[in-house]
Amino acid sequence: MKEKQEKPAAKSPAKEKLQQQITDLDAKLAKEHEDYLRLMAEFETFRRRSAEERLNLVAQASADTIKGLLPVLDDCERALQMLADSADEAAREGTSLIYNKLMDYLKTRGLAVIEAKGSKFDTDFHEAVTQFPAPDEASKGMVIDVVQTGYTLNGKVLRYAKVVVGA
Repeated sequence: MKEKQEKPAAKSPAKEKLQQQITDLDAKLAKEHEDYLRLMAEFETFRRRSAEERLNLVAQASADTIKGLLPVLDDCERALQMLADSADEAAREGTSLIYNKLMDYLKTRGLAVIEAKGSKFDTDFHEAVTQFPAPDEASKGMVIDVVQTGYTLNGKVLRYAKVVVGA
């Protein structure tokens, strides 16, 4: 007996039409999936950017508030200098207590004093108010005196230290 050889069946027009619909739907699904992924990525970017902007806004408000308190710190420092020679122990202790509490609180918020006296003049942290003849060669380019204390807030300069530089 002869075995019947199966011929590849010719595709019927209905089957071809269904196959084309499947291909079209797969392409449409892939496009929709890609659009969805792009939209999710854009949303993530928007959410991250919004969070950063909120943090920057809070940090800027904090910096502005602390910057407004710097004149109070300056006044406390001047009062402590004036009271250093005074016989009024209570006034000296009270002013020192107020200054220390305020400074401790501001330090917890990221405020730090720029130590300038005796250090090398650095334009990143110091503002030269004047130059003064250096008493010796080692004092040239060094900060001789601090006119106004400088501060940093979380590593960024909030106010430059105003200094006298040896020339």
